Amino acid sequence: MADSWDGCSEIGSQSDESFHFERVHLEPIYDAFVCPLTKQVMSDPVTLENGQTFEREAIEKWFRECKESGRKMVCPLTLKELKSTDMNPSIALRNTIEEWTARNEAVQLDLARRSLNLGSSETEIMHALKYVEHICQKSRSNKHIARSAGLIPLIVDMLKSGSRRVRCKALETLRIVVEEDAENKEMLAEGDIVRTIVKFLSHELSKEREEAVSLLYELSKSETLCEKIGSVNGAILILVGMTSSKSENLLTVEKAEKTLENLEKCENNVRQMAENGRLQPLLTQILEGPPETKLSMASYLGELVLNNDIKVIVANTVGSSLINIMRSGTMESRESALKALNQISSYEASAKVLIEAGILPPLVKDLFTVGSNQLPMRLKEVSATILANVVNSGYDFDSILVGSDDQTLVSEDIVHNLLHLISNTGPAIECKLLQVLVGLTTSKTTVLNVVAAIKSSGATISLVQFIEAPQKDLRVASIKLLQNLSPLMGQELADALRGSVGQLSSLIKVISENIGITEEQAAAVGLLADLPERDLGLTRQMLDESAFQMIISRVIRIRQGETRGTRFVTPFLEGLVRVLARITFVLADEPDCVALCREHNLAQLFTDMLQANGLDNVQMVSATALENLSLESKNLTRLPELPPTGLCGSIFPCFSKPPTISGLCKLHRGTCTQRESFCLLEGQAVEKLVALLDHTNERVVEAALAALSTLLDDGVDIEQGVTVLCEAEGIKPILDVLLEKRTDNLRRRAVWVVERILRTDDIAYEVSGDPNVSTALVDAFQHGDYRTRQIAERALKHVDKIPNFSGIFPNMG
Repeated sequence: MADSWDGCSEIGSQSDESFHFERVHLEPIYDAFVCPLTKQVMSDPVTLENGQTFEREAIEKWFRECKESGRKMVCPLTLKELKSTDMNPSIALRNTIEEWTARNEAVQLDLARRSLNLGSSETEIMHALKYVEHICQKSRSNKHIARSAGLIPLIVDMLKSGSRRVRCKALETLRIVVEEDAENKEMLAEGDIVRTIVKFLSHELSKEREEAVSLLYELSKSETLCEKIGSVNGAILILVGMTSSKSENLLTVEKAEKTLENLEKCENNVRQMAENGRLQPLLTQILEGPPETKLSMASYLGELVLNNDIKVIVANTVGSSLINIMRSGTMESRESALKALNQISSYEASAKVLIEAGILPPLVKDLFTVGSNQLPMRLKEVSATILANVVNSGYDFDSILVGSDDQTLVSEDIVHNLLHLISNTGPAIECKLLQVLVGLTTSKTTVLNVVAAIKSSGATISLVQFIEAPQKDLRVASIKLLQNLSPLMGQELADALRGSVGQLSSLIKVISENIGITEEQAAAVGLLADLPERDLGLTRQMLDESAFQMIISRVIRIRQGETRGTRFVTPFLEGLVRVLARITFVLADEPDCVALCREHNLAQLFTDMLQANGLDNVQMVSATALENLSLESKNLTRLPELPPTGLCGSIFPCFSKPPTISGLCKLHRGTCTQRESFCLLEGQAVEKLVALLDHTNERVVEAALAALSTLLDDGVDIEQGVTVLCEAEGIKPILDVLLEKRTDNLRRRAVWVVERILRTDDIAYEVSGDPNVSTALVDAFQHGDYRTRQIAERALKHVDKIPNFSGIFPNMG
């Protein structure tokens, strides 16, 4: 018999990792308690026919091996053959062993309890924790004993140990203590124990994280603890992060995943998971949960901030279900569905998914329905927002039916209804419905239908009046819509703005606001830029409003770098230049415009902007403005006053010499300056325009060529104009434009310029030897329009490709 016990009831199992409490004098172990085969204290002793007692499991294994090997059934102690392998339970011995074990375990438990103290050595604490693990694994009933002995709070205290080994072992021991024991789990729900365990999830040491996750997984099997774990700030966020981590080991990731699956039993946890990027549980509840849960989850989905990729996943997963709820649910459920759809429709790709799922018909119905089943105004606002979202997704809406009689969103009746709602609702809905029209007028395939409906409803004035709305969002939507309409309704909008109501002043005020550059300002200046540039009444009203002076100031500040860094700078600058250029279209009719151009030296400003590289529209508009200014130069040049001829000269003019006056413009034969007469030559703009002939954008090339063609116009000295082009090395680039044949307009313009150039004999002689130019002129002569063919014929005569007497076309000046 052994006279002391070494920390467990297993003989011969000691090792460095076994329990090794200080030796305590306990009741001795009797030989009768020990199985001869296992050398361990028996838990289920059985007696054979010869009176020998063994552990049931051990003797059964012995008999099985004898049978499998073909040996006789013998007693393992006596090695004598047995007549029978019957085993009789030794109930009295088993009871005695159990009583002995209980007495010894009570002593060891007391020793463990005293060792589980932060003042004990690491070795003592580790032995105590291992012993607790051992007895709990040995029997489920021992878990009750451990709880009754008050060991669980002591083990929890070990989580505060300064030893990492102790902390890890304490987490492991707690997991074993609570496995399949609801009451022990409930004890860990008290106080801040769960919070303490969760803190280990953020530890850098992976072993502590692994043990903490394993323990939380076990605790999460209890619904009470599911709520408790979810209530710890950051717990679900960390667990979600662990499931997607590539640095964790697979077992830890798997345990974190299973823990989250258990936590899904609580709705609050599902909401937290969704908030932290794990949306599938919430989506599953919307699809499969009871009505109340569907309602609350859909409502919560509407409150979440989702990234764009997630919106697409959500739309694909629950879009159809939400649309069905919106179509036929109760008012409360429709509200939840609308709020969720509002959230996921705000991204172009997810909006397209919803369109394909059939969201448009019920949306339009909700907006237009009146009566007992109509949505309250606050929900109509949500419907309008969703419609604005999906319409601005770039879908082809003229093919999607939204009502009876094959109506689409751009059918006249539907647009009329939208316009009626815009005029009869509050600012919030008006703003969203205007955004719907903005989306429909952005597409070239639908804008014509919307324009036709606006004209037929007489809604132009109503739409223009929103420019004066005090709500910024409403103003922005209105201005963007009018900007989209202006290419097709320019004159109607100009007529409306020219009224005395003040919308033009409001537009100018928006543009002039010195608050950086906003989307509203870019849209406002874009709208003004699209209005007919030759509308003299509008230009005069802008002069009266001092709009052009403000625009000049803003252009200069942008070019000087005082305004930068917003995404609307480029469209704003392009719009400003286009609006400013309109002043050059009415120079002949409005002396005040001439005076303004002179006062601010606009010829120089437009010349400088020819070099705005990367801003094609600015270069193109600047070249067009210079063309207009240059066309007026011949009328603004101060012609010299010739001195009177003497008596002799008047009688005998052949004897008098014409007076010579120096300093005159060779092009306009008068006194020219860039500021006063807008002369391209004096303003050194010719070289800059020639440089643009090599631009990749043919519209810029065409505008530059048009400006250069003013040097060869009928009202100037054409021969001197050719000389100016030669000096600016512009002849070859002009011929290259002719040869490239990029567009019909460019070819038409190039043929006109080349014909004028070829009137100079030296150039005509040189060009006549270039077969490419001749071929290009012949092509224009054969395939151009009537006017181009006439001019090409004259050009071919200059290079002797057509005899002068051929006269295919009648002569024209």
